[in-house]
Amino acid sequence: MKRDILSILDLSKEELDVVLSSASELKRLRKDGKFPDLLNKKTLGMIFEKASTRTRVSFEVGMFELGGHALFLNPQDMQLDRGEEIRDTARVLSRFLSAVMIRAYKHSTIVEMAKYTTIPVINGLSDLEHPCQIIDDIQTMKEHFGSVKNLNVAWVGDGNNVCNSLILSSALTGYNVNVASPKGYLPPEGIIEMAESAGAKFTFCNNPKEAVSDADVIYTDTWVSMGSEEEEKDRLCDFMGYTVNNELLKDASSRAIVMHCLPAHRGDEITDSVMEGSQSVIWDQAENRLHAQKALLVMLLGDVYDASGV
Repeated sequence: MKRDILSILDLSKEELDVVLSSASELKRLRKDGKFPDLLNKKTLGMIFEKASTRTRVSFEVGMFELGGHALFLNPQDMQLDRGEEIRDTARVLSRFLSAVMIRAYKHSTIVEMAKYTTIPVINGLSDLEHPCQIIDDIQTMKEHFGSVKNLNVAWVGDGNNVCNSLILSSALTGYNVNVASPKGYLPPEGIIEMAESAGAKFTFCNNPKEAVSDADVIYTDTWVSMGSEEEEKDRLCDFMGYTVNNELLKDASSRAIVMHCLPAHRGDEITDSVMEGSQSVIWDQAENRLHAQKALLVMLLGDVYDASGV
């Protein structure tokens, strides 16, 4: 039976634990120069409606290092750009590929792709969620704290797709998510209802200092996401006071780490000094996209894997 990962909640707690354990082991093996050939002859089609650095490179390198192959599919170079329906493209790709990873403007596009494929579909980012990013984030937190249960995770900024997946993920991890966003920028009602139904642990406020009080993790993201560029002027005004700076860090736990899923706009949502500071784990976080996504691909496409035998 095929599996799709469109939401972080498409993984059970047990499956997430397996993926995180596998990611950690694959990271260790890579540092030892070992590359288990787990996806030999497997192919991943990567459709990008939006620009990408980390998602594209990590999936492409990941497939290569696992013995498979990734194809970059630009919609402008496909018949999708000439009006072919998603369901028709989905059916055709299912005959060629082992899986599809798609980054789309609308979450409904990814849902429709998954509906008509007979192969796994992975959400590489939509306007609603970014599950691949959150798996990486959890891996990064585990590396620094050992356990993520009961951590206080403060989100400062826009209640966007990454924020949505972070809130939902608390139902799987047991950490607490405290979101500080200006009025009108909180996550949508549908996400809130889904989170409550899943047993997620989260609170909302409009004050960054309140959100980061005793926080173990401070997480931020760009104030102007892809697709919101026409709102830039208003957003920059509305988010005044939401910059993660050294003054804000004083209200957090003494062991707090700072995360950003990138790309960053230094001086807006985060200062240069915090990004380059001792509490930043942003580059570890960026690297872990590779290991987390390799582990996810192995779960979806690989055979039973015992890394201890490699």
